[in-house]
Amino acid sequence: MARRRYLIAYDIADPIRLRHVCRAMKGYSDRLQYSVFVCDLSPSELLHARLAVEQIMIMTEDSVVIVDLGNCDAARFEFIGKRRPLPQSHTVVI
Repeated sequence: MARRRYLIAYDIADPIRLRHVCRAMKGYSDRLQYSVFVCDLSPSELLHARLAVEQIMIMTEDSVVIVDLGNCDAARFEFIGKRRPLPQSHTVVI
């Protein structure tokens, strides 16, 4: 299956859950900014990442947004100031 590039950002109300969500996201993606990650995922990897985060979240207090950016090869980022590295081909899930 083809991978797609996603931008995932979160706002987690509790500092402990925040650290757990961050740790879970690092397994699937590259950090772009503090609570913003970019990842190249297959549909099953996206499902696993989403389930990992949902198990940590409290749905009435926390928020995660997943934005489908489409094809992994397309350049969709323009940086102003310090440029952040983006995934080169795809993120390896460990």
